[in-house]
Amino acid sequence: MPEISRFFGIVVTMYYNDHNPPHFHVRYGQQRGIIEIGSLEVVAGRLSPRVLSLVIEWAELHRDELRVDWNLARQRALLNRIDPLE
Repeated sequence: MPEISRFFGIVVTMYYNDHNPPHFHVRYGQQRGIIEIGSLEVVAGRLSPRVLSLVIEWAELHRDELRVDWNLARQRALLNRIDPLE
């Protein structure tokens, strides 16, 4: 599961050849979540409001890059790192 970004202790990853809809995985301590790229909604798991807010802010800034990485992952190609939230 390649890590594509890390900020404030939040780890963002994507699996190769994962199922649709396009999404990314978030890990923060014991919290886990899956966020759909198109809607930026949590489709699985649970994140605290603070963590979710940071992840959504980051994803809104990098949605196009997330889509590119999703397509690369589907092809089992090397994923691009995405700048962290600062």
